Amino acid sequence: MTLHGKHLVGGTHACSGSDTFHGVDATTQAILKPAFTEATSREIEAAALGAETAFRIFSHTNGEERAAFLEAIATEIEALGDDLLQRGHQETGLPLARLTGERGRTCAQLRLFAGVARDGNWVDARIDPALPDRKPLPRPDVRRMLRPIGPVAVFGSSNFPLAFSVAGGDTASALATGNTVVVKAHPAHPGTSELVAEAIVKAAAHCKLPPGIFSLIHGRRPETSIALVRHPAIQAVGFTGSQKAGRALFDAACARSRPIPVFAEMSSVNPVFVLPAALRASGAAIAEGLKNSFTLGVGQFCTKPGVVFGIASPEWEAFIDTFVTRAKTVPAGTMLHAGIATAFASSLQELDQVTWLERGAVAVARVTSARFQSDPTLSQERFGPFTLLVTAESFEEMVSLATGFEGQLTSTIHATGSDMTPAATLVRLLERNAGRVLLNGFPTGVEVCHAMNHGGPYPATTDSRFTSVGTAALLRFTRPVCYQDFPDSLRPDALKNANPLGLLRLVDGRPTRDAIRSA
Repeated sequence: MTLHGKHLVGGTHACSGSDTFHGVDATTQAILKPAFTEATSREIEAAALGAETAFRIFSHTNGEERAAFLEAIATEIEALGDDLLQRGHQETGLPLARLTGERGRTCAQLRLFAGVARDGNWVDARIDPALPDRKPLPRPDVRRMLRPIGPVAVFGSSNFPLAFSVAGGDTASALATGNTVVVKAHPAHPGTSELVAEAIVKAAAHCKLPPGIFSLIHGRRPETSIALVRHPAIQAVGFTGSQKAGRALFDAACARSRPIPVFAEMSSVNPVFVLPAALRASGAAIAEGLKNSFTLGVGQFCTKPGVVFGIASPEWEAFIDTFVTRAKTVPAGTMLHAGIATAFASSLQELDQVTWLERGAVAVARVTSARFQSDPTLSQERFGPFTLLVTAESFEEMVSLATGFEGQLTSTIHATGSDMTPAATLVRLLERNAGRVLLNGFPTGVEVCHAMNHGGPYPATTDSRFTSVGTAALLRFTRPVCYQDFPDSLRPDALKNANPLGLLRLVDGRPTRDAIRSA
């Protein structure tokens, strides 16, 4: 397919600027065609205002219409075939097999959210019918449901060019609940982004939806991203990336005359705690799993285990030897782009007073617990194939180390048999600062399902109450509206007496699908 390098604004191609940049082959560093143009203030304005105009229509579509749109997007992405995979491979260096799996995840995710939109129970309808005879005062008729929040700005991530990008979880969440979307493509994979954006525009036209429902703008300058966040038509932001960039968007959104929510997934070291009985029973298997997890995708996963804790013992030393031996067998990989590779190398140079166990294709170091506690930089994320091994002198010291962590996406415990009682103590600590706690597993690989939580206290995310993966992610782009003393003719279908949508509603505090008898 021929790429054009233009923005897609309201279903049409736009290109009014002269500042251009190119995608780069991640393996060869060769410049890829075509040139892509930095979005101008005119294009940002057109995309945001088009999203606002389309929102007035799309926010009142029904679940079936939104579901059909999401399913059409999935179909159009699949129709792109190998062109999408090949361009993604060039721009990111990710293997074709990995990209094929990611495309499958992206389309499955879209269809999962289509099912949620079609079902409609996400609106959380709550009804307290009027009690005119209540003493000493009558109760009004009060009905509440979730409504879409408005146009959403989505920023694609570098490490998942499909599943967390143009048609990824943020976009699927927003569209499923009736919001419109403006995506700022990641500058490291602009061609991949353009191909997916064209698929979304084609799906919107097929479903006869307003063209402003989706727009894609390009840009590599921070000012372009900030301008989009500051536009008054934008009502929420979805972001996956670095803490520095996420915090800049968050601060810009908070500085608006009318602040808006920013749901930014940023940084996490995903600590792992290996307890003694588990080490004795499964040390070699844990070493193998850890090796696979911290090097998956060249260590460029937000859930990569970056710090591993064990208690001083001969078994812990044997585990370290086994782990390092296996880590040395991992071949060198291609990082997503030169900027990430440079930042990773620089982050390793900053490490001070650690004992290096391996520093080749992957990097492994160890420190004492005292050293770890005295240097806060050791608990910071290093985005690449690196993990740090920390030796505690006792379980009590391990507990102390666990207490000192900032917010995390995940925390993991390996425990069995006699470990279970101390493991319970760790769980009570770790659940306070992690969005997902794992037992005898590894944090890489985030299942897309109804129960998944992918979030955590700051700095893992800017709002720990929400997830960016799984169907609960759609709650980010909704807000509650209460309708008091409305006649049935003016109520949304979800709140009408007859329950025409067949929803499970909370009526007088009781879940029911029954209709409400008119007074």
